[in-house]
Amino acid sequence: MASVQAQPALREVMDIRQAAEYLGISGDTLYRYASEGFIPAFKLGNRWRFRKSLLDNWMDEKSGVKPVVQHVDVTKKKPAGKAR
Repeated sequence: MASVQAQPALREVMDIRQAAEYLGISGDTLYRYASEGFIPAFKLGNRWRFRKSLLDNWMDEKSGVKPVVQHVDVTKKKPAGKAR
C-alpha cells in the first residue's frame, strides 16, 4: 500500500523558506527578488514576509493571466429580509 504524504497547509503570510517552496525557486533567488523590489514582499523586523494572495496576483500578472472578476448585477439583488 502506497503512503500518502500530507502537504502542510499554506499560510497567508509566509517566510522566505515557505514562499520559495511555494514558488519553486531557491531561497537565495527569492531574497534577491525581494531586496530588488521585483516581487511583492515586506519586512517584519529584519525578516522578509510574503502574502500568498499578493504572490498569486503577481504570478498572474507576470504570466499574462487576467484575474477573474465576478460582476454582481445589483438590479437583480434580492430584497433584504425584515429584522425580527
